[in-house]
Amino acid sequence: MFATMMMAFLVGTSVACTTLIAGKDATQDGSVLASHSNDGGGDTDPRLVRVPARTFGPGEMRPVYFAPESYPRYVGVDRQVPEYFPNNTDGSYPESKAIGHIPQVSSTFSYWEQTYGAMNEHQVGIGESTCSGVFGTKPIGQGGKALLSVDTLSQIAMERAKTSRHAVQIMGGLAEKYGFYGAGSFEGSAESLMVTDPNEGFIFHILPDPNGTSAIWVAQRVPDDEIGVVANCFVIREVNLSDTHQFLGSKNMHQIALQHKLWNPHDGPLDFTKTFSDGEYAHKYYSGRRMWGAYHLLARNQAFGSEYNNLKMDAPYPATTKPDQKVEVGDFFTVHRYVYQGTPFSLTQGMAGGAFGTPDRYGGSSDTAVAGSWERAIGLYRTSDSYVTQSRSWLPNHVGGTLWFGPHAAHGTVYVPFGCAMTDAVKAYSVGAQRKFDRSTAFWAHRSLLNIAQIRYRDMSADIRKLQKRLESASLKLQSSLSSADTDPAALQRAYTENALSVVKDVWAASDKLLFKFADGMLNEVKSDGSFLSKELGYPSWWLRSPEVNYTNGPPPEQKVTIRTKGMSGGVADAMGACNSADSEKACEAMAGCVWSHWGCVSEK
Repeated sequence: MFATMMMAFLVGTSVACTTLIAGKDATQDGSVLASHSNDGGGDTDPRLVRVPARTFGPGEMRPVYFAPESYPRYVGVDRQVPEYFPNNTDGSYPESKAIGHIPQVSSTFSYWEQTYGAMNEHQVGIGESTCSGVFGTKPIGQGGKALLSVDTLSQIAMERAKTSRHAVQIMGGLAEKYGFYGAGSFEGSAESLMVTDPNEGFIFHILPDPNGTSAIWVAQRVPDDEIGVVANCFVIREVNLSDTHQFLGSKNMHQIALQHKLWNPHDGPLDFTKTFSDGEYAHKYYSGRRMWGAYHLLARNQAFGSEYNNLKMDAPYPATTKPDQKVEVGDFFTVHRYVYQGTPFSLTQGMAGGAFGTPDRYGGSSDTAVAGSWERAIGLYRTSDSYVTQSRSWLPNHVGGTLWFGPHAAHGTVYVPFGCAMTDAVKAYSVGAQRKFDRSTAFWAHRSLLNIAQIRYRDMSADIRKLQKRLESASLKLQSSLSSADTDPAALQRAYTENALSVVKDVWAASDKLLFKFADGMLNEVKSDGSFLSKELGYPSWWLRSPEVNYTNGPPPEQKVTIRTKGMSGGVADAMGACNSADSEKACEAMAGCVWSHWGCVSEK
């Protein structure tokens, strides 16, 4: 059925992701880049695990599990991931049951996995962003007939594909054959993936067919010298399936579009977004502002406007464009941390950001009668993790492929490198859940850092940026030192593991340091000579002058008073002190003509 019918029943904060992609000639070193932010709210599974390569016998079947997209995403031993074993899962959960099977291949590749397959040993990378679609359905076991989610499709692609083109063909073909279902929540019923390898990349869109038994999909090749962004809304426009170098897709899209009166051939080639997208969800600018934001940072010379009438119909932003200058991995980190600072949409300014300019806007009001929306930034507090995949064609796979992984929100994380062919996960990153505080996990180290920063965000975030720059620069140097064709896989495993664990240690130390430095609104410092300075920082003047704060119109200053005390000679003098203990309160009051207090006799001046 139509997604617009489904959306009428859905309320609350959406759970949505932002993805980026860059071709090899759009980057400084010739890498192909893709990224993903898992903006999944308070119960998304934040673990980064290693799925091993395996071999299978003739006729074996691959089980397919329902994808909950919450913790735990899978429980069982079938996938041979120790972190998923029942005795290693944080809590009591039943083992996952297969909802169907597909034919297994003779051998599969190893890969990194979070909610989705992220990067495999052949440098194939994937980043995911949920989108709205005009058709939606349910999975097998929940009233529907579709077997495959985008989670499962990305995992199968990681298991079987050596190139991004092959990954797209695998996912599209299986979805057509076995049926595709989307998230089926406020997010939308369709999906988009950035799919890359060392030589090229694709933007992939998919949604269920009207019968809920197959899929409609398209993939567009990213020009080598361009970048692209997807932010919970389709971006692919005119489709030309006869150009098999630039486009791949299901053959049913034109027939379905005609049958459901979604497209008229007289209007020109089929525009995939106009035809099959259901537009932005949550509010206007929910997707478009992030597209504009990414291009504003990386392709400002294109001068794309920040305003538009309808993102779906007007196509204010292209699927891809040339950057102002060639980008590098760190530029993608910057985009994922973007909260529109320095623009009219900045989330660090104004009363909503508070006195100390936090960009984090929580999910509306506990009073459901209050309607409204916040600006949707790219950098988001409820991100469980984000990452950038980097594929380098001039190096062997085990050296060339790097997954730069950042636990929790991008503006509070430190991205660390993991080799695409590492054999073992790093425990601090492969364990943990949002539902239990755990100092041994990378997720809670970074979550604690950003939450402590809410005490005084503007000041603390400056220190966090210094931390990020220092640690990420060290990781880039480490990656460079390991970027040789003869780099030993064991040495790479050891170096990247030690680096990741060192980062977790440094992040915890930074949290403790920030809490001490800015405790109770003070600036607390121990000088080199051992002396201690505690200086009250107060509030910015613009905030104190705001009528809503009511500081300037607050209680009036206290009245000035004179305190009189009886001297030893019996006279009365202005001084701070108390009447002689030998005198009674009444005698003091009579002598000084004032009212007794614990300070002495107090009278108005």
